[in-house]
Order: sequence, then C-alpha cells, then structure tokens
Amino acid sequence: MKKIVKMLKKKNKTISTMESCTGGLVASSITDIPDASIVLKFSAVTYSNEFKIKMGVDKKLIEKYTVYSIEVARDMANKISLFTNSNYGIGVTGKINKPDLNNYTESDDTIYVSIYDKDNDIYYDNVLKTIAKSRIKNKKYIVKEIEKMLLSILSN
Repeated sequence: MKKIVKMLKKKNKTISTMESCTGGLVASSITDIPDASIVLKFSAVTYSNEFKIKMGVDKKLIEKYTVYSIEVARDMANKISLFTNSNYGIGVTGKINKPDLNNYTESDDTIYVSIYDKDNDIYYDNVLKTIAKSRIKNKKYIVKEIEKMLLSILSN
C-alpha cells in the first residue's frame, strides 16, 4: 500500500472503501502507511444488507443479484465514491468459506471486488475464490489482489 498511497498523493487523488467480508482490512492496510490521511477520505464496513442500503446501495440490486454479486460490489464502490466525493471507491462483498442463511448463494467461497474510477466513470472488477480455510489468510489475499488492481489503475 505504500506505493499506492504515494501514487494517490502525487496525483492529488483520494480513495474511500465500502467493505463487507474484508471487515475493513483494505482501509486498515492503507492507514498503516504515513500520509494515508491525505488520500483516504472514509471507510465503511457494511456487514449487513441494512447498512449497505443505508449507505446508498440499491436494495433492488441486492434482491435481483444477491448481496454477493459483482453488481452489488460495483454499487458499493460507486456509492462510497459519490458519498465521499473520492476519485476512487472500492466495494468488496462475498463469502469466505461460510454459508449465510440470510443470503443464500450456491458458492460460499467467492469474493467480488470493484474499484470505481469516478473521474472516468469506469469500473474495474475482479472475482476471486478463497485460497485457504483461514479467514485472515483469505482477507490478506483479497487485499493483495486489490493492491495489484490499484497499482495497475494508478500506473495508467
């Protein structure tokens, strides 16, 4: 994240996150870096559908695609970017090897990531599969994949 914070700062760009299954680890990884307060505007951990909706996620998208979908990850990224007026918004939702009785999907090991570039109105999406049994190992893996996405986006 050190390089990402440096790149965002140099470009005078900001970022915000709306995270579910990562529990704020993306934002936490950013705040581990000096000058993070210059680039990170806000982070929301929205574990429940209720608070995703309160943060602006379209309830109809959740009903149509389930909360575990790229469509919802995109809406999370978009809404957090607009809510905070950040150049980039990150949305993360998915299941890390655990069934959710309130939100049934066939897969319990899929994570949906979307990064919204507000300035260019572009979404960068990634669908990941868990790599281990451990929740923390999977969360760290997801953050690493988001870092790769951000480095690629910011390098252009």
